[in-house]
Amino acid sequence: MATQHPDAMLTRLETIVVEKPWGRTDIPADFGDFGGRRIGEIWFANPAGDDAPIMVKFLFTSERLSIQVHPNDEAARAAGFPRGKEECWLILDAQPGAELGVGLNRETARETLHDAALDGSIVDMIDWRPSKENDFVYNRAGTIHAIGGGLTVVEVQQNVDCTYRLYDYGRPRELHLDQGLKVSNPGPVHDPRDTVVDPAANRMLVSGPHFHLAQLAVPIDPAIIEQATGELTFVPLSAGCRVAGEAIALGEAVLLTDPTEIEVDEGARALLTWPA
Repeated sequence: MATQHPDAMLTRLETIVVEKPWGRTDIPADFGDFGGRRIGEIWFANPAGDDAPIMVKFLFTSERLSIQVHPNDEAARAAGFPRGKEECWLILDAQPGAELGVGLNRETARETLHDAALDGSIVDMIDWRPSKENDFVYNRAGTIHAIGGGLTVVEVQQNVDCTYRLYDYGRPRELHLDQGLKVSNPGPVHDPRDTVVDPAANRMLVSGPHFHLAQLAVPIDPAIIEQATGELTFVPLSAGCRVAGEAIALGEAVLLTDPTEIEVDEGARALLTWPA
C-alpha cells in the first residue's frame, strides 16, 4: 500500500509487479530481483484507486501485445466507465527490430477490419513503426495500436480499465470487435506530439487535454515547475532522483504537491505528470 512520508511531503506509491506471458525474464537489475519470473508490467497504485485520473506503468515485452483500441471520454462514459483512455509511450530500451503499431497503413472499411480481425490479416494492416530508445509516441483514443516485442516502455495514461481487443494472436482471451470497431479510427494516425526525446533535456511532452507530462533533467526548468500544480506523480527513469531529500529509485513512483522539492543529479532524468 502507499506509504506517506512523516512530513507529508511525498507519498510512496505501492508497486504492483505483474507477470505476463509476453513479459521478460531479463528485467534490468535496477528494477529489482524478480527471480527469473516473466515480468510484463510494473505499475503504481494510487490511494485514490479508480478515482485517480492518471496511471503510470513500465512495460517489458518479449513478443507482440494484442491489437487493441481505447474509447474517448464520451464513448467510455456511455459504456459505464469513468473516463476514456489516451496514453503515451517513452521507449527506454529497444532491441534490434523492435516496433510499435500505431494506426493503420491505409484507410479501411470497418467491415473489412472486422473480417481481418477474425482471420488475423489485421496484423498486416497495422502501421508498424521501427522503434528505438527515446522515441516518444502519443496514442490518441480511437487509434488501433499494438506494442511489439523487445521493448522497455514507460507508459502514462488516463486511469481506466477499458481496453477493446481486436486481435490477440490466438491467446485465449475475449475479443471486443463490435465495441472496438465502433470507437476506432480506421486509418493512418500521426500525432504532432510524437518525437525523439533528448534524455539530458527538460521537455514538456504532453500539455493536455487529459494530462500533462514533462521530462526533467538537470538543471530543472523553472517554467515546468511553475506549470506543475495539484497532485503530481514523480517517476524516476534513472538513479540520482530525490524528493524532499529522499532518494526515489528507478521502479518507484511518488505523489507530491510541491515540485520545488524535486532534485535530479547530473545525468539523471525523471518524468513528472499531473492532471489537466
